[in-house]
Amino acid sequence: MSVSQNGIQYALTVSNLTKVYHLYDRPSDRLKEALGFSKKNRHRDLYALRDVSFSVRQGETVGIIGTNGSGKSTILKIITGVLTPTSGEVKVNGRISALLELGAGFNMEYTGRENVYLNGTMMGFSREEIDARMDSILSFADIGDFVNQPCKTYSSGMFVRLAFAVAINIDPEILIVDEALSVGDVFFQSKCYHKFEEFKAQGKTILFVSHDLSSISKYCDRVILLNKGVMRAEGEPREMVDLYKKLLVNLDSGDAPAAKTPAAPDAPGEEAQSAAVAPEPAKVKKSELTGVLDRNPNTIEYGEGQADFVKIRIFDERGNETGSIEKGTEFTIQLTVRFNHSVDDPIVAYTFKNLQGTEITGTNTWYEDKAPGHKDGGDVITVSFRQKMNLQGGEYLLSFGCTGYHEGQFRVFHRLYDIIGITVISTKNTVGYYDMDSVVTITEEKS
Repeated sequence: MSVSQNGIQYALTVSNLTKVYHLYDRPSDRLKEALGFSKKNRHRDLYALRDVSFSVRQGETVGIIGTNGSGKSTILKIITGVLTPTSGEVKVNGRISALLELGAGFNMEYTGRENVYLNGTMMGFSREEIDARMDSILSFADIGDFVNQPCKTYSSGMFVRLAFAVAINIDPEILIVDEALSVGDVFFQSKCYHKFEEFKAQGKTILFVSHDLSSISKYCDRVILLNKGVMRAEGEPREMVDLYKKLLVNLDSGDAPAAKTPAAPDAPGEEAQSAAVAPEPAKVKKSELTGVLDRNPNTIEYGEGQADFVKIRIFDERGNETGSIEKGTEFTIQLTVRFNHSVDDPIVAYTFKNLQGTEITGTNTWYEDKAPGHKDGGDVITVSFRQKMNLQGGEYLLSFGCTGYHEGQFRVFHRLYDIIGITVISTKNTVGYYDMDSVVTITEEKS
């Protein structure tokens, strides 16, 4: 089926998709309603998805992110035919392979090899086509002679390896992935990510759901943000990740970009916390922030207002305030925070990102065991982080956060995402993000 709009070829289009579940207080209510014994509805409607629309171009990698219960898995199951929508439609152009619930459809009494044939047949392949792919599937799974044993004898790791190998090696035109890349041991995970990158290089279409924001930023061309079943926004990965982080702490103001068709956590467990009702914000005006470095005009800024950053300064090892740091030298990040309300042990943090939005490193006063203690409204503190610059030469973005806990709830007092840029000057770059600063010696063996 050809899916084309204005001359653009799409791998799939989702139009006005809605999925509603009926919730009943008692099983008997379901029966009474089904038999027509009651003229009134005995159920409550739960919208897993509400009027969601988007398109994915052929060869594009699109990420879907959102808080738990936002409808991410539901939309993938509708696209793959596992679920039927209440309304709306999905049009697909190409053969789909889905990594949703690994091993779904496997018969535990069958051998691994028999399950390969079973799943391949369910995906629409002939026995001859499966035979042609069998060697690559078994090589990728790497479970040895266990492939001829019943799956009920497998360890959980062996089971997911085989299931992943079947799904990833059938040469699909559209790959759909739901939190399934990090399976097995570290070596198998590396193989999975390599295969994922190989799919991208081949121009395959990929729809990718993950809570791993670094992977979303690294792999995706575009990101769709869902919240409570509604499509909140779509756009470039870094912007959507930062907006997602606002949703995580219930501080989305509703002023994000409209749909066109959130850093390393400031504190441990941040992403699992929910915010309580926020006090009235006492926001710092951007003009109040001092420091010589140029500020990003597109900074995402939010917070409940218990505290504000009022000064941000970066010093090199000679004490000069600068946005350029030489690799291998010490530098200091100095943050001045003003408190508007009384708080206990606020957490002050910084994070480095690359220009693609991947978080490289960061720390905070909690990790460093330097709790500021109780602060009253009107108090001002300056926190200095001094460290050696071991990042590779290049351009980076710095984000800052002041957070804490109140009555057991994680709260965001003030956050500034990507507010300033830092240039790392280097005459020697190595592999990856960091220089291990190795000391190399070479000795000759005399014969």
